[in-house]
Amino acid sequence: MKRALILAAAVAAFAAPAWAGPVNLLPDPVDDDGRITLGELFDDAGAASNVVVGRRAGGTAVLEASQVQIAARRAGLEWSNPAGLRRIVVREGGALSSGVLPAEASARPAAASVGAPARAGSSVEVLTYARSLAAGDVIQPEDVVWASVQSHLAPAGGPQDAEAVIGLQAKRALRAGSPVGPRDLASPQVIARNDMVEVAYINDGVELTVTGKATRNASAGEAVPILNVQSNRTIDAVAVAPGRAVAGPAAQIARRNPQQFATR
Repeated sequence: MKRALILAAAVAAFAAPAWAGPVNLLPDPVDDDGRITLGELFDDAGAASNVVVGRRAGGTAVLEASQVQIAARRAGLEWSNPAGLRRIVVREGGALSSGVLPAEASARPAAASVGAPARAGSSVEVLTYARSLAAGDVIQPEDVVWASVQSHLAPAGGPQDAEAVIGLQAKRALRAGSPVGPRDLASPQVIARNDMVEVAYINDGVELTVTGKATRNASAGEAVPILNVQSNRTIDAVAVAPGRAVAGPAAQIARRNPQQFATR
């Protein structure tokens, strides 16, 4: 009996990941072969150093912090994410000097000094496209990368945070390496022209619905005229979700926060 218990304990020990204790995220993670490992993200990863948690296809990769935390825990590492990061950027080793971009990555590098006067021939860090995109493509974390460009090429009003563009949709074909412009992207289309759409008129807690035909394409939060096929009148509405729109006083709120009405 005692021998069986010892054997069971030994099997459990080999089956469980070796515990390496708490670890800290490196301030500027880099990798040199496209395979992102725990050892390239954390100090003192020990036996878990070679566990692959992501891939880098271009000059940078953006990882979800929550997924990294889960992978680390499975490998026996404890990362508490004290800074509350949502994403981690990993760059190609040696691509940039150390300290240019911290791990909380989606933020624009300090070197980009928003509003600072540009000197002739000076360069700034801007968000660029890591690959060419077709109209309608939805931006994924790996599709954008910070890059240094001549200051006169930096678009006015460009995004200051990569997270602000992830999940948006390309309005037209976009070329790899070009800076992300303020008019390049939009929320994904949720209503297409001629779609039958349920329109909710909401005012003071009262909600009435009618079904009509969309007269144009619309993304969430965009105005979309809906033709009431019974009365032949047009309703001024705001798209909030696939096949759904809001009219009346609530439409102004839907412009700013369409998600509030998407699940009604």
